[in-house]
Amino acid sequence: MKFSSFLHFARFGVRTILLGRKDPILGTIILTDKCNLHCRHCSVNNLTAVIHPYPQILDEMRQLYQMGVRILFFCGGETFLWQDGQKTLRDLVAQAREMGFLIVNVVTNGTYPLDLPQADLILLSLDGDRERHNAIRGDTYDAILNNIRNASSDNICLYMAVNQINKDAIRAVCTTARDTKNVRAVSFNFHTPYPDTRELALSREEKAACCRTIAQMMKEGTPVFNLKSAFPYLIENRFPTPCHQCVVMENGKLSTCGRCIEVPGLCQQCGYFFVAEYTLLFRGNLRIIAEMLRTYLRYI
Repeated sequence: MKFSSFLHFARFGVRTILLGRKDPILGTIILTDKCNLHCRHCSVNNLTAVIHPYPQILDEMRQLYQMGVRILFFCGGETFLWQDGQKTLRDLVAQAREMGFLIVNVVTNGTYPLDLPQADLILLSLDGDRERHNAIRGDTYDAILNNIRNASSDNICLYMAVNQINKDAIRAVCTTARDTKNVRAVSFNFHTPYPDTRELALSREEKAACCRTIAQMMKEGTPVFNLKSAFPYLIENRFPTPCHQCVVMENGKLSTCGRCIEVPGLCQQCGYFFVAEYTLLFRGNLRIIAEMLRTYLRYI
């Protein structure tokens, strides 16, 4: 991370904590909900299969920038399916850089070639060892690992949504992150139980067991892009929601925190680690602040 970027985020954090402000700093733009996969835990793929046009995406980027967002995520659906004429995902990342966003990340399922060195991080979904990942996402594990090894940059962060199917595969994903070329880190979430996927949600005891495994893997040297200080809050779902410092833009509609905010009762069952981390950070939790500084400076 550039020193100038660090200073910007530090000023934002101090202002937010001391003044209790709710300005956003992290924004996600949904490029499309079209996806080549139909994952068992996903409730938001192929609802419209519309690929939003380049001028619209640019306008949404400008809106987020004007709101103060400086960390930008491009998300889907599957982001690498996005194209408008000759414009591709690479053009969007380049435009975001030119516009002034300080960190630009891309979320993908990893089934397309990973030639995007311009992104700070490519967050790539890997949901277990081969057996359990394929049980969730179809027969894609080997192709994804091959794409990772052939990627043009080492900016990949594995991204695992832990649920009833893969809860015992955390160690396997950590080992893959540690030992695979081009992988910088691994990040975890717990499954957030949308109404059609409630059976995949973890109990409090299962979340605690998962956090113990993640903490042990951190101790063993796995590059985990999460904050151990937030684990107790995630286990008990006792972090404040929604996260006002995060926004999502989808087809011109702006949502605070995430697309799930309008589902009654879902915020109280949130499994997103970054939501816990950010809300605790901006409430002035000193342990979270110290650990986030160490973690972000190491992996971004």
